[in-house]
Amino acid sequence: MGKIHLFSDLNAWKEAYELVILVYKLTDKFPAKENYALTGQMRRSAVSISSNIAEGFSRRGKREKILFYSTSLGSLTELQSQVLIAKGVGYLSGEDVAAINERLTVVHKLINGLIKGVTKLHNT
Repeated sequence: MGKIHLFSDLNAWKEAYELVILVYKLTDKFPAKENYALTGQMRRSAVSISSNIAEGFSRRGKREKILFYSTSLGSLTELQSQVLIAKGVGYLSGEDVAAINERLTVVHKLINGLIKGVTKLHNT
Protein backbone atom coordinates (compact mmCIF):
# COMPACT_ATOMS: atom_id res chain seq x y z
CA MET A 1 0.00 0.00 0.00
CA GLY A 2 1.30 3.43 -0.91
CA LYS A 3 1.69 6.36 1.40
CA ILE A 4 -1.49 8.23 2.27
CA HIS A 5 -1.17 11.93 1.39
CA LEU A 6 -4.77 12.95 0.74
CA PHE A 7 -8.10 11.88 2.18
CA SER A 8 -8.92 10.51 -1.26
CA ASP A 9 -6.04 8.01 -0.86
CA LEU A 10 -7.91 6.31 1.99
CA ASN A 11 -9.66 3.09 1.02
CA ALA A 12 -12.48 4.01 3.40
CA TRP A 13 -13.08 7.26 1.50
CA LYS A 14 -12.84 5.54 -1.91
CA GLU A 15 -15.43 2.95 -0.91
CA ALA A 16 -17.65 5.61 0.68
CA TYR A 17 -17.43 7.62 -2.54
CA GLU A 18 -18.60 4.59 -4.53
CA LEU A 19 -21.46 4.22 -2.05
CA VAL A 20 -22.50 7.84 -2.72
CA ILE A 21 -22.56 7.19 -6.46
CA LEU A 22 -24.65 4.04 -5.97
CA VAL A 23 -27.12 5.80 -3.67
CA TYR A 24 -27.52 8.68 -6.14
CA LYS A 25 -28.18 6.28 -9.02
CA LEU A 26 -30.70 4.21 -7.08
CA THR A 27 -32.54 7.17 -5.53
CA ASP A 28 -32.76 8.83 -8.94
CA LYS A 29 -35.49 6.24 -9.65
CA PHE A 30 -37.54 7.21 -6.58
CA PRO A 31 -40.80 9.14 -7.12
CA ALA A 32 -40.44 12.91 -7.46
CA LYS A 33 -42.51 13.37 -4.29
CA GLU A 34 -39.54 11.91 -2.37
CA ASN A 35 -37.01 14.50 -3.60
CA TYR A 36 -37.17 16.46 -0.35
CA ALA A 37 -37.90 13.45 1.83
CA LEU A 38 -36.36 9.99 1.59
CA THR A 39 -34.31 10.71 -1.55
CA GLY A 40 -32.71 13.75 0.05
CA GLN A 41 -32.19 12.03 3.38
CA MET A 42 -30.46 9.03 1.81
CA ARG A 43 -28.23 11.22 -0.32
CA ARG A 44 -27.27 13.43 2.62
CA SER A 45 -26.46 10.40 4.76
CA ALA A 46 -24.28 8.88 2.04
CA VAL A 47 -22.46 12.17 1.39
CA SER A 48 -21.98 12.65 5.14
CA ILE A 49 -20.15 9.33 5.40
CA SER A 50 -17.47 10.30 2.87
CA SER A 51 -17.35 13.93 4.02
CA ASN A 52 -16.72 13.01 7.65
CA ILE A 53 -14.00 10.56 6.64
CA ALA A 54 -12.35 13.41 4.70
CA GLU A 55 -12.70 15.86 7.57
CA GLY A 56 -11.44 13.33 10.11
CA PHE A 57 -8.37 12.74 7.96
CA SER A 58 -7.52 16.45 8.09
CA ARG A 59 -7.75 16.71 11.86
CA ARG A 60 -4.57 16.52 13.92
CA GLY A 61 -5.76 15.29 17.30
CA LYS A 62 -6.81 11.76 18.18
CA ARG A 63 -10.14 12.84 19.70
CA GLU A 64 -11.05 14.95 16.69
CA LYS A 65 -10.17 12.21 14.23
CA ILE A 66 -12.16 9.63 16.15
CA LEU A 67 -15.10 12.05 16.47
CA PHE A 68 -15.36 12.54 12.72
CA TYR A 69 -14.82 8.87 11.90
CA SER A 70 -17.47 7.98 14.49
CA THR A 71 -19.83 10.53 12.98
CA SER A 72 -19.37 8.83 9.62
CA LEU A 73 -20.41 5.55 11.28
CA GLY A 74 -23.53 7.29 12.59
CA SER A 75 -24.38 8.47 9.09
CA LEU A 76 -23.76 4.96 7.81
CA THR A 77 -26.24 3.57 10.34
CA GLU A 78 -28.79 6.24 9.32
CA LEU A 79 -28.39 5.13 5.72
CA GLN A 80 -28.91 1.48 6.70
CA SER A 81 -32.22 2.45 8.30
CA GLN A 82 -33.24 4.53 5.30
CA VAL A 83 -32.45 1.65 2.94
CA LEU A 84 -34.80 -0.60 4.92
CA ILE A 85 -37.51 2.06 4.76
CA ALA A 86 -37.02 2.47 1.00
CA LYS A 87 -37.33 -1.28 0.55
CA GLY A 88 -40.38 -1.39 2.80
CA VAL A 89 -42.25 1.20 0.74
CA GLY A 90 -41.26 -0.51 -2.50
CA TYR A 91 -38.65 1.93 -3.82
CA LEU A 92 -35.74 -0.53 -3.67
CA SER A 93 -35.63 -4.15 -4.77
CA GLY A 94 -33.98 -6.90 -2.77
CA GLU A 95 -31.14 -6.80 -5.29
CA ASP A 96 -30.68 -3.05 -4.78
CA VAL A 97 -30.65 -3.51 -1.00
CA ALA A 98 -28.07 -6.29 -1.28
CA ALA A 99 -25.81 -4.07 -3.42
CA ILE A 100 -26.02 -1.18 -0.95
CA ASN A 101 -25.60 -3.40 2.10
CA GLU A 102 -22.52 -5.05 0.60
CA ARG A 103 -20.89 -1.66 0.18
CA LEU A 104 -22.08 -0.48 3.61
CA THR A 105 -20.43 -3.50 5.22
CA VAL A 106 -17.12 -2.78 3.50
CA VAL A 107 -17.22 0.91 4.43
CA HIS A 108 -18.14 0.09 8.04
CA LYS A 109 -15.14 -2.22 8.38
CA LEU A 110 -12.79 0.32 6.83
CA ILE A 111 -13.97 3.13 9.09
CA ASN A 112 -13.56 0.89 12.13
CA GLY A 113 -10.03 0.23 10.86
CA LEU A 114 -9.36 3.98 10.73
CA ILE A 115 -10.57 4.38 14.31
CA LYS A 116 -8.45 1.46 15.51
CA GLY A 117 -5.44 2.82 13.62
CA VAL A 118 -5.76 6.26 15.19
CA THR A 119 -6.19 4.73 18.64
CA LYS A 120 -3.19 2.44 18.17
CA LEU A 121 -0.98 5.19 16.74
CA HIS A 122 -1.73 7.55 19.61
CA ASN A 123 -1.26 4.85 22.26
CA THR A 124 2.29 3.97 21.21
